[in-house]
Amino acid sequence: MDNHSNAALLTAPMEETDGSPGVEQIIRKEATMASPMAEKTSDNARLPARIWMKTIGVRYLVRIMALIVAVVLWEFASRNGFHFYINFDNIPAPSVVGTALVAELSGQEFYLHILHSLERVAIAYVLAVVVGVILGVAMGRSRWAEDIILPYIELLRPIPAVAWIPLAILMLPTEQSSIIFITFLGALFPVILNTVHGVEQTSSVLVRAARSLGASRTAILWHVVLPGAMPSIVAGLAIGMGVAWFSLLAGEIISGQYGIGYYTWNSYTLIQYPQIIIGMLTIGGLGTLCTLLVRKGCNPLLKWQAKGGRS
Repeated sequence: MDNHSNAALLTAPMEETDGSPGVEQIIRKEATMASPMAEKTSDNARLPARIWMKTIGVRYLVRIMALIVAVVLWEFASRNGFHFYINFDNIPAPSVVGTALVAELSGQEFYLHILHSLERVAIAYVLAVVVGVILGVAMGRSRWAEDIILPYIELLRPIPAVAWIPLAILMLPTEQSSIIFITFLGALFPVILNTVHGVEQTSSVLVRAARSLGASRTAILWHVVLPGAMPSIVAGLAIGMGVAWFSLLAGEIISGQYGIGYYTWNSYTLIQYPQIIIGMLTIGGLGTLCTLLVRKGCNPLLKWQAKGGRS
């Protein structure tokens, strides 16, 4: 039977024999049964998105509640003079710190401290990223580069930021450059080490495959090595940002005028306990915000990466 005959049989209504339904009736019945199934499938497709949004909301609610519980315990310990190895007698309560914060925010000087610190961190961090990624890629791709550079890194990396203050004052002409130098060193080493790790972990199979297809060394570096190392590099960038703010506090001790680290240290010398806590929390908040911005800014570079299976 040819195709024309088959088409004719399918399009023509079939007469019912022995009470059996025709083809047209069967099709209509299946369509009627499939309609609610399609709606159910559509609802199921929307269900994971709803669950995901609900889960995210619950997680952030848990985080906020954890912070609230910590503030409540802090308030209770300060007001009742809690003293069990940790002494809260001289620690101002959150309500006192909040009042002092409102007073600081009503003036301009507090914002100048923040702006000066942001400027120093931005300059030092950009320099650390550029230098750290270049040195890390060179060390990961060349044994000669690793043998030359690694001894300096392993020797200088354990030195704390505070120990660099006298030498920075002697080497550099201004306080601003000294603070940027100390902050730069803090951010540099995490970027270098994570970049080296990422480059070394790049699959050799991918490199050989690209080379067999005629790719140049530059193309292999740009299209194979760097994308493969990007998760580790991004981790180094995030860690480096946190360490940069940690080092900034040490660097701004030598600053004679502005900076949130200087503000915190000056509050200590003037015995202004609420301002000390304000400075500490400001550094923590700014460091967290900057790290979050680094992670979000690097997300487009990691679109190819499979998500983890953490529940």
